[in-house]
Amino acid sequence: MSKHNITVTVNGEAVTKEVDGRTLLVHFIREELALTGTHIGCDTTSCGACTVHLDGTAVKSCTVFAVQADGYAVDTVEGLAEGADLHPLQEGFWEKHGLQCGYCTPGMMMAAKELLARNPDPTEEEIRWGISGNLCRCTGYNKIVEAIQYAAEKMRESREEASV
Repeated sequence: MSKHNITVTVNGEAVTKEVDGRTLLVHFIREELALTGTHIGCDTTSCGACTVHLDGTAVKSCTVFAVQADGYAVDTVEGLAEGADLHPLQEGFWEKHGLQCGYCTPGMMMAAKELLARNPDPTEEEIRWGISGNLCRCTGYNKIVEAIQYAAEKMRESREEASV
C-alpha cells in the first residue's frame, strides 16, 4: 500500500494527514477527521448522501480519492453553520420539514448550496434538477424543495440587507 501525505483545508481549517492512496474522500472525512455528517450510502454515486464541496463544486465523495483532494478546500455539512447560527439551508430544512430520517439531508444540503451559489433565485424545476443526483427514500421531495426555496429567499434577503 502506498502512503501519501496530503494537506486539505476542511471547513476552513488546514489538515495534514498520511493516507493510503486508495482511501476514498468519504472515508477520510468520516474516519480520519471524525466528521460523520457526510454519509455513506451506496458507494456508486447513485444516492448523493456523501456529497461535499471540493473547491466549491459539489462532488460525491465516494468516488474521489483523498489524495485527489490534496491542496484543495473541502466543505462538509458540518461547515454550514456559523457557530450557533444555522445556515439558511439548515434552517429551511428545519422550518419546512425537509427531512424525515435525515440520512440524505447532508448531501441534499450540499447539493443545494452549490445550486444556490450558481442560481440564487431558482424555479421549482431548477431546484428539482439541482438535487436530482441525490436520492431520498422517505419524502416525496416536496418538502425538500420547499426548504431550498425558503433558504434561497433568506439568502436573497440577507444579500439585499447587506447591500443597503
